[in-house]
Amino acid sequence: MTREAYFDNAKFILIFLVVFGHIIQPYTNDVTGVYTLYTWIYFFSMPAFIFTAGFFAKGSGNLTYILQLAKKLLIPYIIFQLIYSAYYYFLGKSAWGVSVLTPEWSLWFLMSLFSWHIMLIVYRKIPPMLGILLAFGIGIAVGYIDDIGQTLSLSRTFVFFPFFLCGYWLTKEHVMLVKRNSVKIIGTLVLAAMVFVVYWLPEINTGWLLSSKSYSELGFPEIGGLVRIGVYIASIAMAIAVLAWIPNKMYTFTYLGQRTLYVYLLHGFFIQFFRETGILHVNNMLDVFGLALLSLVIVFLLSHRWILGIWQPLIEGKTTVLRKDILQK
Repeated sequence: MTREAYFDNAKFILIFLVVFGHIIQPYTNDVTGVYTLYTWIYFFSMPAFIFTAGFFAKGSGNLTYILQLAKKLLIPYIIFQLIYSAYYYFLGKSAWGVSVLTPEWSLWFLMSLFSWHIMLIVYRKIPPMLGILLAFGIGIAVGYIDDIGQTLSLSRTFVFFPFFLCGYWLTKEHVMLVKRNSVKIIGTLVLAAMVFVVYWLPEINTGWLLSSKSYSELGFPEIGGLVRIGVYIASIAMAIAVLAWIPNKMYTFTYLGQRTLYVYLLHGFFIQFFRETGILHVNNMLDVFGLALLSLVIVFLLSHRWILGIWQPLIEGKTTVLRKDILQK
């Protein structure tokens, strides 16, 4: 598929928001406004990021494709599961342990991404609208299963799959409809309104946004489905609003959108170090701005070519970057 500046810009901006959200999470109770900002970001950042992943999942579902997918996603998952488990141990985390079935922290995305591609084998045979409605229905229903959770990332897999499926079925022409001025204006109002909603409503359990817990765990065993419908509606509206403002132009940072997997897999080393050592402090919103700059630095650093050269053998199972750099010398 030919790369489009719009989607690379979107992936770059969204991965920045993911990193920024992870950095500010420990300080949500320290400064007024940080909780609002964190929750506001997480309403749309992962749904929109997963949507873009689905957009690029246009490959076939034959056996060769599945084997390539397993090599691309499951092998790095196992490798980084071991690496992060060892890293947590050296940081002194008491919950250290190795379990292939329970993804460490952000590694759930690799497990879910593999599952989403496998699920496409079935869903691509269902009419798009019917399949999307079915996916949303299952995403709502699984919350009533008390035992569902982080094992094999099952909860997140089913809850977030509708966004992936929407990305799979929509074409570039469909996506570009959000660039209309009317969508931008309405979207801006939606984003602004959600700031006030998040600020004025009683504290929202972020488990609704992370989608890793059952309704019983979240305290709504009976009406949890209705709450999830509300979260879905808000997430979709906000994701559309944000995607409407993504630029189409090619910028100096646009190419970094091709390297978001590296940022996603590696930024946890920074985040967990910051959390365990407590070297970062937030006393006011100016400090939050500083954390935003730090997040941007991390994204640029982990997107650097020499980082790709070092980690490509573990993430992609290839050494093309290293060999190319050596040949150029």
